[in-house]
Amino acid sequence: MPVIEWSEALQLGDAATDANHAEFCALLNAVADASDAQFIAALDAFIAHTEMHFADENAWMDAVEFPPRHCHRGEHDNVLALCREVRKRAAAGDMELGRRLVAELPAWFAQHVDVMDRMMTTHLAQFGPGARKNAAAEASA
Repeated sequence: MPVIEWSEALQLGDAATDANHAEFCALLNAVADASDAQFIAALDAFIAHTEMHFADENAWMDAVEFPPRHCHRGEHDNVLALCREVRKRAAAGDMELGRRLVAELPAWFAQHVDVMDRMMTTHLAQFGPGARKNAAAEASA
């Protein structure tokens, strides 16, 4: 059973953001469904996606000098730090903590999307698609 459903409530109407968010949900559900033997590999895939997803958003916010980008980036940094710490502990045998992370992340994610990402995508829309292309070009340079 999924821990988070990709739904209209999570969609912001921004194709790149929505694609990242749909994958986030799918990968979090894969972690939730993983056996203990598969848990670390599934969590690693989720963390790798989340690193890329957050890096994209951080670059987009920097490209348009999104005013609350430091707060938004702080949430990203905190969640990634937590995921990495839980991964270490789960790899050492604390599967209960790993499962708890999976159970708690959907509520954080829904709130983050509704508040932080909604503000970000609204702000990005004012700059058109060029701002995102500039951010991608700078990130690959």
